[in-house]
Parts: sequence; structure tokens; C-alpha cells
Amino acid sequence: MLTLSTEHIRMRQQAANKEEALQILADILVADGLAIPAYLNGLKAREAQTSTYLGQGIAIPHGTPESRTSILNTGVRLVHFPDGVLWDGENQAYLAVVIAAKSDEHLQILQLLTRALSENIEQALRTAETPEQILSLLNAEPDSLLLHENLMSAGADAADIDDVLYQAAVLLKKQKVVAPGFLSALKPQDAVQLQDGLWCLTAEDAVLQPAVAIVKLKEPIPFRDGSLSALVCVASNDKLDLQRLSRLMDMLFQPEALQNSESRRELALAVGAETVPDWQSAGVVLANAHGLHARPATALANVCKEFDGEVKVSLDGGSYVSAKSLTKLLSLGAERGQTLTFIAEPGSEAEAGLPQIIQAVRSGLGEEVEAVGEAAHAAPEAGGNDAFAVEVAALQDDVRNQGVAASPGLAAGKAYLMKEVDFHYPHTAEDSEAERGKLQQAVADVKAELAQMVAQAKSKDIRQIFTAHAALLDDPDLLQQVDAGIRRQLSAAAAWHSHIEALAKEQEALNNPLLAGRAADLRDVGNKVMALLCGVKAAEEPQEPYILVMEDVVPSVVARLDQQKVAGILTAAGGASSHSAIVARALGIAAVVGAGEAVLSLPEGSTLLINGEDGAFYLNPAQSRIDEAMQQRALMQEQRKLAEAHCMEAAVTTDGHRVEVAANLGKVADAAGAVQRGAEAVGLLRTELVFMSHASAPDEAQQEKDYRVVFDAMGSRPVVVRTLDVGGDKPLPYLPLPKEDNPFLGERGLRMTLRRPQLLRQQLSALLKAADGRPLRIMFPMVGRLEEWHAAKAILDDALAETPCPDLQVGIMVEVPSVALIAGHLAKEVDFFSIGTNDLTQYVLAIDRGHPILSAEADGLHPSILQLISQTVAAAHRHGKWVGVCGELAADSKAVPILLGLGVDELSVSAGSIPLVKAQIRRLNTRECKELAAEALTCATAAEVRSLSSRNG
Repeated sequence: MLTLSTEHIRMRQQAANKEEALQILADILVADGLAIPAYLNGLKAREAQTSTYLGQGIAIPHGTPESRTSILNTGVRLVHFPDGVLWDGENQAYLAVVIAAKSDEHLQILQLLTRALSENIEQALRTAETPEQILSLLNAEPDSLLLHENLMSAGADAADIDDVLYQAAVLLKKQKVVAPGFLSALKPQDAVQLQDGLWCLTAEDAVLQPAVAIVKLKEPIPFRDGSLSALVCVASNDKLDLQRLSRLMDMLFQPEALQNSESRRELALAVGAETVPDWQSAGVVLANAHGLHARPATALANVCKEFDGEVKVSLDGGSYVSAKSLTKLLSLGAERGQTLTFIAEPGSEAEAGLPQIIQAVRSGLGEEVEAVGEAAHAAPEAGGNDAFAVEVAALQDDVRNQGVAASPGLAAGKAYLMKEVDFHYPHTAEDSEAERGKLQQAVADVKAELAQMVAQAKSKDIRQIFTAHAALLDDPDLLQQVDAGIRRQLSAAAAWHSHIEALAKEQEALNNPLLAGRAADLRDVGNKVMALLCGVKAAEEPQEPYILVMEDVVPSVVARLDQQKVAGILTAAGGASSHSAIVARALGIAAVVGAGEAVLSLPEGSTLLINGEDGAFYLNPAQSRIDEAMQQRALMQEQRKLAEAHCMEAAVTTDGHRVEVAANLGKVADAAGAVQRGAEAVGLLRTELVFMSHASAPDEAQQEKDYRVVFDAMGSRPVVVRTLDVGGDKPLPYLPLPKEDNPFLGERGLRMTLRRPQLLRQQLSALLKAADGRPLRIMFPMVGRLEEWHAAKAILDDALAETPCPDLQVGIMVEVPSVALIAGHLAKEVDFFSIGTNDLTQYVLAIDRGHPILSAEADGLHPSILQLISQTVAAAHRHGKWVGVCGELAADSKAVPILLGLGVDELSVSAGSIPLVKAQIRRLNTRECKELAAEALTCATAAEVRSLSSRNG
């Protein structure tokens, strides 16, 4: 791992330009035996591809992959240029962190520079006199021994020494001073007794920063030949300040050193540790599905601004930041399930307002508290001319291409490429006061424009997005940082652009795809101000209908679109959950996103045909294809009207075979509407959304009340209920679960509830009581093994002993491939199978169905999926059991005849799809469906299956 140290710093270097600076850097690397002179060519080649300027006066030059043959040894050098070097045509670099690395080790240095990119240290770097000052500014060399109140625990419960060691390791890991592996390095036999009941244990493995954690127990536990009432756990490495540790030990050797410390604060004071401000505090678990992104963060900042006095917030016990600063709130990267702790200045309005702040967070900050959706994962940037960069293939005329469906609809028109604006402006300015006035006027004008957009917006989603944008311009921290740049003689445009870009990069670096994607919002707002500062007019859209093509359409662009002219939207990047997709759906504009870089190189005058239903798009389609698409659109509209008129009729094929069509429900209140659309049953009640609708865990009585709403609406119709399916990617705010690297393969669904049997039993009891004699179908999600089914059934049998249910069937969801493969064994015991094709597809094909690049390849009509469905149906029917399909495939018009042909008995779809699915079934013949399914099972690809289905449609 690369590290930064004083011996690797060269102070007070001089260079007239970047070329001279690169020569100096290369000479230093050569002199220190890290590279040969030819490495200079690699440094120059990298700068020719893209500037390595990061922000705050820091550049991180490094060679291209091809130049790695010129590296002798891995290393890093920090070179100080107090007079600055113009690095990218507008920004001065005062520190160059030059890297010679044979792999991607330079990414570690980027992580070390996080603080430098988020705080205003440019001037301090420029005037630094010593290497120690440089390292202190970069925060690259942490304190030699961290003693902090957050590393203390008082009144802890423990049964044995293992519990104590675990708690100490958790304290250290939470503050990010140790890595995985530290706990296993703690050996009880190495503990040293400091005095009666007080022991000390040191470990060196997986230590990122020297630190001390103290765990004081409520009651002593037996240990060795005596007892343990408190443990001092030292995380040590070669940078440990032995003198400071010695002073700490001197205090701990004193009689009654910790005996009178009954709280975390008292422990910290007893050992001279840094303490959290002694202000009133309150904590709350963040329940928002997508974390603290722009809209809820805006709402939180606004709530806090209502009170005079300082309000600070920390994430999971970390450092505190201002809760009134939107950019600071966004920089937390807070995700659902994490804890926000607020503290307020004593005696202020803010202190009295803490309960209101907590309630605002608990209520969702203007958002509904719903289950976590699959956030779109941002695609990595291609590495310029790197040898392993993703190849961008040119699009061919009249050939189907695939993106991500973002907003439904069919649209055709000329391609209009809206390119990124290139702003030109002076880097410095003599009259700071005049620049300050320009910025204030530009910000005021943009705020007025945004206020007008909010007032004219027809959609709540659009209003919320632009309200969040306007709040960014009210952020005092942002404006202060920009003003600091102006005071350093930067022009208003240079100061504004530099800080906005630094904030955007900080957002992109967050370990949360949705929050990182909000960097586009920052740049959107930033560019609106830049346009006014630089006198750049917004591009005018064409007069005839067109398809807008961009890298990633920012919301303000979409909201300005003339819906009479824009036919659709096609973007190179983005996902179905991006702000652009939200706005496009709100405006009813067909959109396909994540289509790849090739769409940015379309020839002028190109024609596009896009399908927002399935993500397909065509370049220069044949006129016959366009005509067919428009006819299809008109036909679909007519078919829907006819289907809705007959939605209450049964779904019976032309040869008399009846198929039950049920509804997938996310909210209990939606049941009545599903019945009105022709639902013959509830095929999937997602009970996690019932849990999400409450700020705290609903008890059995509350659950029963919620479930009764569905049973009452459905009357005598069957209700299939999926037991609680949360965990990993879908945590409950009041049920904290450990963060998992791969949540789809972790503790979720039945795996989670079996580890919390009381939670499962309570839900089952509520369901049995709510059914009250009406047909109840219970199914367990994420079953992967026969043992899991047996364990769940045993808990249900226990609940049935108290609350019998005369009309009950019990089944499982087929989502994990292993279950489909042992369906023959399970079919002897279960009453039914319900195939969740969404998860089954992603597990079989190993493709995250929410991935913006790969999701289009996760097709449920792949022959491997059909083979598993066929095996499951065959096994079930041999034992007289029925099979339903409740995934998206059940509403796919190409899949419906194949599913019927495979013998599926029930299709469960969204309420809006029920009329169309019923209408399609009435046009089908069972014998023909079986022939189609048999042929589909012989296909090799999903594309072949879809083509086969189309030909037989």
C-alpha cells in the first residue's frame, strides 16, 4: 500500500509551466530509483489524455498503463510549488503528488486526499513551510494515537471475554481505525493486568491508525484467575506514539483509575481523551429508501435553519458536520438504516428544536418511507486511450440496440445532440468586490429562474427536484467557500467552477450509487450560474419533433422541453432511478437511458426510434419499421381500452382452459383498485411495504389491522402473502442489519426471519387472525434449502396451534436456482410454488437486474430460466400442486403464451396490467401454447425465444 511520509516530500520547487514541472517530477523519481527517464513520456501522455488536476491546488500526475514498463519500484513523491503551476488552463497546482505504480495503487492516494478535496486548504498548501505542514493539511498521516470519547463504552454487558473483545473491535472499526481481521488478532492470553479488574490488550494486525478503545462492564466477568471489569484495547502500528501511550498507562496504573467513570464521557475525561461537544443530543435511524440524497437533505437543512443556534450531525458515531449545510449533509453519504446523531448548541432555539428535527427525519423529510429499490449502479468511466478501455462500437443502421427502459412510450424523430457547454473565462481578477457582485447577481437570477420552474411544474417530483436545486444556492457553506476563492483574486467564474467541481467529485466518490449520481445535479446548478457569468445562452431546441440525445440529461433541461416538440430522450449514461428518468416519466416523455457512449457520436441528421417500454432503440430505422411502431402504438392504445372494458371477465383460452390472473400489491390500500381492474386474487402481497409504512416495528395487532384491509377488499378471493422479505439490499430502519458486500447473496428474506423467529411468528399469527376464515395463501421468500422450509413450517405450525385457519395453503417462492432443481422433493410437502422470475433470472444469469449496463441482458425468457420453470411445474403437477409466476415475466406479452404452454396455473401482475394479460389469454389456444413452449425449450438464447414468440403471435 502506498503511503505519504515527510521523507518523500520536496519543498519549494520552481517551474514556469506544467512541462517543466513534469520534468522535475520525472527527475525526482529517477533520482530516487523509482523510474527510468522514459517515464516522463508516460506522465506527458496521461496529461494529454486528461488533466490530473484534482482541486484545492493539488494535482496527482501519473503515467499511462503503457508507461509502467518504465517503473523500477512502486513509490510516491510530493512536490511543493509555492508559486504555483498552471495545470489545466485555469487552475494553479501548488502540490503535485507524483506516482510511480505498476497497478492501480494510485487509487489509495486518492482516498487519502478526501479531506483535501472537501476543505479549503489551497492557500495553506501554497504557503506551507515544512513537510509536516503538508502532511497535516492532507490528513495523510493520522494522529499517532487516537483517544476519543467515541472509542469509549461504559456499562457494557458481556458474558465472557469474547464479548468484550468484540465490543472493543466494533468501537475501533466504527471509527475506521482498524480493518477486518483486527478482532481475530486479539488474543486473550496476551492480556496484561494493570490493576484489579483492569486489563490491557494490544494487537497490530489490520491497524490503520493507532488508537485506544476502552470497554467498562456493568458487571465484572471471570477472567484468568480473577475478574475483568474493564478492558483497554490498544490498536498499534509502527506510528504509535509511545510517549503518549506511556502517559496513558501511567494514569491507568493509578488506584481507582476508572472506578468512578460511569459514562462514556467520564471515561474520556478520566484518560484525557477528546470529547464530543457536551451538547444535548438525539439520534434517529434514517428511513429514506435512497438515503440522504438531495431532496431529503434539502428538507433537513431547511428544518435546521428554522432554529437559531448551531446544529451538528454525525453518521454512525463519526465526525460532526453542520446540519444547516446542504453540501456537508450530502458529503455524509448517509444510507438507509444508518443512524444520524444530532447535537445542538446549549440554550439555543436549536436545542429546544431537536425533537422537531428528529421527527422530521423519522417522517421521511418529505419522502414516503418505502422499500429500498435497486439503485442504478454508475458505470465506470472508460480509461481514455488505456489498453483495456471499453471499446465503443459504432451503431449500425436499422439494427436493434439495447439501453435501459426509463419512461414508457414509443417515439421516433431526428436526433438532436445537446452537447456540453464549453465555458471561457479569465482565471484571475483584480477587483474582488466586482467579482463578488457578479456572482451574487448570477446566483439571484438562477434562484429566480428555479422559483419560476417550481411554480410552473405540473409534477410534485419536478417541484421537489428544483426546490433541492434552489436550496444548494442557499447553502452558506458553499457560498463562503466560493467567496474565499474570490478573496484569493480568482474570478467569480473560476472560484465558482472550481468549488462546484470539487463538490461534484466528492459526491461521485461516495459509496452509494444514487448519492454519487447526484453530482449531475450539482453540475446542473453550477452550469446555470456559469452560463450567466460567462454570457452563454442556452441551446435552442429544433422546431420539428426530435429525440434529445445527451450524455446524461439533467433535470432542468428536461423540464424546459416543449412536450409538443420533443418526442423522446436517449442518454449515454444514467439509470432508471435517475432524476432525469423521474422527470421524464412525470412529463410522459418516452425515454431510454444507459445506451452507451456510441450515441454521442451519431451523424448529424440521424433518425432515431426508441421504445421506452423495453429499452430498445434503432438508428436510422427503415420507414417500414417506424410505420410499424406507430401502428403498434395506436393498436396498443385501442387494445387497452377494449381490455379494460372486459377486465371483469375470466381469462379463458379459446379451448376452454382457465388461467387465474392475480394482482401484485405493495400497499394494502391498493387491493380495492386491483379488484376493480379484474384481479381474481392477490398473487403477491409484499408485506415489507406494510412494515415500511410504520416509523417503528408494527406489533401483531397493527399488522392484523393492515392485513384485514386486503382481505376485506378481496372478499372470498384468495390472498397470497409473502412473509417479510427484507435484509441486505432492503433493510428496515428499525431493524439494523450489518452492511454486506453482496446483499443479494446475504441475510435476506427467510434467512433473516429464521434468525429472528419471534418476528416471523408474530407476522404469521397476525395473518392467521386477519384471514378470519377467508382463503389465505402464505409463501416464504428466498428459500434455498429444504431445511429452511422445514424450519419455517415448524414456526407456522406453532402459530396454527393457537389460531387455526380452515382455508390455508402454504408454499414457497422459487427464486433461488437450487429450489427449482429440487422441486421434486419440495413438491411433496408444499401446497404451491410461486416463481419470482426477477430474482430467479438474476441468480441464474449472474446479472444484477438493476444494473444500467447489464440489466438489458437479464432476460427472463432465457432458455435456462424456462428450463427451471418447466422442471418446477412438472414436479408440482406430479403431486397435484399449482404453480404461479409473480415476476415481471408474467406481464410480458412474449412470455405469456410460453408460460401457459409450460403449464403455469396463475399469473400475478401489477394491477394496471391485469386487463391486458386477461385479454391476451382469451386469444390463446392451449395446444398451440404447449407447442410453442416445447420449441422454446430447444432454443439457445433469449433472443431466439423472443423471435419465436413473435412469429407465433
